[in-house]
Amino acid sequence: MEQTTQSPTQEQKPEADRPASNTRPLPATDEDFRRRSRTQSSGFRIAVVIALIVLTVAGFFAYRYFSSYESTDDAQIDGHVNSVSPRISGHVVKLNVQDNQYVAAGTVLVEIDAADYQLAYDRAKADFEDAEAAAVAAGVNVPITSINTTSQVSSTEADVSSARAGIQVAKQQFEAAKAQLQQAEANNLKAQNDLGRYKQLIEKQEISQQQFDQATTGAAAAAAAVAAARASADAAQQQVTQAQGKLVQAQANWSTAKTAPRQMQIIRAKATSALAEEQRKKADLDQAALNLQYTKIVAPVNGIVSNRTVEVGQNVAPGQELMKIINLDDIWITANYKETQLRNMKIGQRVTIDVDANGRSYNGKVDSVAGASGARFSLLPPENATGNYVKVVQRIPVKIVLDPGSNNDHQLRPGMSVTPKAWIR
Repeated sequence: MEQTTQSPTQEQKPEADRPASNTRPLPATDEDFRRRSRTQSSGFRIAVVIALIVLTVAGFFAYRYFSSYESTDDAQIDGHVNSVSPRISGHVVKLNVQDNQYVAAGTVLVEIDAADYQLAYDRAKADFEDAEAAAVAAGVNVPITSINTTSQVSSTEADVSSARAGIQVAKQQFEAAKAQLQQAEANNLKAQNDLGRYKQLIEKQEISQQQFDQATTGAAAAAAAVAAARASADAAQQQVTQAQGKLVQAQANWSTAKTAPRQMQIIRAKATSALAEEQRKKADLDQAALNLQYTKIVAPVNGIVSNRTVEVGQNVAPGQELMKIINLDDIWITANYKETQLRNMKIGQRVTIDVDANGRSYNGKVDSVAGASGARFSLLPPENATGNYVKVVQRIPVKIVLDPGSNNDHQLRPGMSVTPKAWIR
């Protein structure tokens, strides 16, 4: 049984002799002391329980908070770096921008001497106009030639038919002339026989001199008629020969005219060639116009001019980098999360981004996850098929896009370090 710690002497001291700082009276009995001890122990236990509950609740909420997001400090701002280069060679005569200057899309950055390209454009324009006129003339010549060749075919075909008809007519005339010649020869034979008989009769004085003269005249006329008929027959024969010659010529002309389709093919081919030449000259003119336009190098996007290397008086070549333009209106966050952090991360989850440069926080969302770890894109990818392999937690690039309008003040620049928190719950 517990013994009291108070001595009898102390219990018997008067109230005035006790210390002034201890105003509570000491327990008079052991029961009072035990009751007081139980009360103090119960209050302590209640305080401990309450403290444990508070700590448990605080720990629960702390666990809920810290497990509700995935964070990494291996993240930076990314953006498009647009390289500006000329498409033609030439001498730089004017530089319109300086480093770190903001330019709008379409702003003329650099001007190249355009004198040579202007001359090339003028020459190409003259060549095109010449080819265009030649193509028009060749195109007009096609229907004219088609009509002429068609008329020639019809005309020569008609000439052949006419020549054949002329041969038939000439032959008929020749036959008629031959018949007339035979008739004249028969009449002449009769007249000559009659004249011989009349000579015998005149010698015997059996007919008059007048009758003999008529017989003589008739015989002479008959002989002349024979000569005329023979001449007519010869002429008719010559006409037959001439008609045959005309037929041969008409057939030759017809054969020539029948080559009209081939001639038309040639004419159409020439017209097509002239049109193709016109198109080629038009392409040369368009190229010359483009080259003249390329003498002014313009900004492809809105952005900040950076890494400018061109100067006035410099000779530039196609593809030579003159400067870069950083488009600050199209930036995103590349966060390299550990592969163990991606278990609950999904596309579209809300992200809070803390920026080191200005101390501000921005809102965004998870856009996509890279197709491979960052090590796979390195110059020398790791080769794990070895005997001394050591497992290393890999990092996977995650693309995070900012909410629209978050960077209207253009304070965020590619390359800045940020700390994104992807809220997975």
